Amino acid sequence: MLNIVIFGAPGSGKGTQSERLIKEYGLHHISTGEVLRDHIARGTELGQIADGYISKGQLIPDELMIRVLASVLDENPEKTAAGVIFDGFPRTIPQAEALSKMLEERGTELHAVVGLEVPEEELVKRMLKRGQESGRADDNLDTIVRRLKVYHEQTSPLRDFYKKEGSYHPVDGTGDMDRIFADIKTHLDNRKD
Repeated sequence: MLNIVIFGAPGSGKGTQSERLIKEYGLHHISTGEVLRDHIARGTELGQIADGYISKGQLIPDELMIRVLASVLDENPEKTAAGVIFDGFPRTIPQAEALSKMLEERGTELHAVVGLEVPEEELVKRMLKRGQESGRADDNLDTIVRRLKVYHEQTSPLRDFYKKEGSYHPVDGTGDMDRIFADIKTHLDNRKD
């Protein structure tokens, strides 16, 4: 079993590299962004609550995200047997602590945190391009600037949290996607559990 958090600012390539990790290691992908967008599209109560935060570039409250994550894990035991890649979670230290507790309650642990490190100018350029190509409403300049500000204030302290735990593996997230993936794979294959 291999449980991974893929970590990085919005636009750092978490989704792209997650797809490759899923194929390579047979992991179940849990993207909190995709789960939340699905709820928003279906107009569920959770989706309506989440949309109120996302449309303002704010983070979803911890309790709400933890509830969503626990339900995804518990509803898919056969899919999560080889391990899980968490994409977009945790975003705060309390969420990281809650994730460790949830995994421990299920007889497992977090094995590695892959940190995709990308300069801010590149992040903005990538998200604006993604917004033009995909039509994602949250990929506009005002929301991008707010999302990056929230990321730096609330999420980036996780880097230090996971470095202290010894599970953080920084990867240069710029340049060739194959090289980025090779670097991630090297970190994962050489980790010490």
